Amino acid sequence: MRKLLLITSFGLLLTSFVYSQEENIKTTNFGKGILNIVGKDSTWSMNFSARMQILSTAAWTVVDDELTNPSQDFLLRRSRLKFDGFAYSPKLSYKLEIGLSNNDISGGSEFTGNTPRYVYDAVVMWNFYKNLELWAGQTKLPGNVERVISSGNMQLVDRSLLNKEFNIDRDMGIQLRNHFTIGKEFLIRQKIAISQGEGRNVTTGNLGGHQYTTRLEFLPFGEFTKDGDYSGGDLKREATPKLSVATTYDYNNKAVKTKSNQGDWMFTDFGFHETDVKTFFVDAMFKYRGFSFMGEFADRTASDPFAKNMDGSLTGDVVQVGQSYNLQTGYLFKNNYEIATRFTQVKFDKVITGEDLQKQFTLGVSKYIVGHKLKIQSDISYLGIENANDEIMWRLQMDLHF
Repeated sequence: MRKLLLITSFGLLLTSFVYSQEENIKTTNFGKGILNIVGKDSTWSMNFSARMQILSTAAWTVVDDELTNPSQDFLLRRSRLKFDGFAYSPKLSYKLEIGLSNNDISGGSEFTGNTPRYVYDAVVMWNFYKNLELWAGQTKLPGNVERVISSGNMQLVDRSLLNKEFNIDRDMGIQLRNHFTIGKEFLIRQKIAISQGEGRNVTTGNLGGHQYTTRLEFLPFGEFTKDGDYSGGDLKREATPKLSVATTYDYNNKAVKTKSNQGDWMFTDFGFHETDVKTFFVDAMFKYRGFSFMGEFADRTASDPFAKNMDGSLTGDVVQVGQSYNLQTGYLFKNNYEIATRFTQVKFDKVITGEDLQKQFTLGVSKYIVGHKLKIQSDISYLGIENANDEIMWRLQMDLHF
């Protein structure tokens, strides 16, 4: 019922805009949004778009060199609505993204008002001086490059184990962004964020300290074509080599969750376990004539990773400290088929976490019908886990983005 009401409300809102702004509506090409609306006095605009991902998965466990019967799933992986444009002035832009599938809105708890987590992004971006932008609201923090790449622009079916275990995702707060060029091409971007530190859609206010994130990006050969450094694969077939090397440092003061602002809440008999969590990323993106490479390294530490009760007894919750690296490469053929491979290793501190070393190999193939806006992707992964049975996973996914 809530989903139906939400969709109906958006439909009525969009209809009212269409009716009142009839002379200023522009239809767009496929993949550029459903409608682009501009106010009659040109003081606002709104681009409305929708997308979905339909996923099929089969997984096998390797026991004594034999495969078990597969577990099989069909899933509406993502189903979202997006609104973006400007308000009052082109220098004041905004983005609103809403999730509708059960997978999108899961994770509700007492900290989100016991309601589904519909809102992904709700952020206002003010270009107040030259190349300086001030962002306010809920959106992705400037973390590892793989996380900042949209889930609709991925090179493989989904993101890596590194991203699953170490990313800092979205949060509520403010960001300051700037960029400048040295010489003719060397571009440097600076991104600084101060956020609440508990993840998206939290309604209870700040529970620990705050989270501080800073990211520096170096592009010695200038900008990628159409922000290609934040898109999987070299779909634009860069005519000249393009490279981005970046580093991110994230400090979550008095964090109360097992993965900085992600993971499980660390409850104690007197409230929450609070500890300073530091996350460090280094990543690189290279593209040239259909060839692409992405590399990432992540490291997480904590001042006191063990959650304790008042008497010093352990609760069982720990901060997931450790390291990971991810290497991914692919080549796009001229018929718009792409072959891509990925290797990921996750190594938590076993003394603290009890988690064994994981290594995953992935081989994927994609057919881009209209770039990332309409594509079919499939991949197969082999996951090796020390002291446990290995696993094989096959996935097939279709993306459709209006």
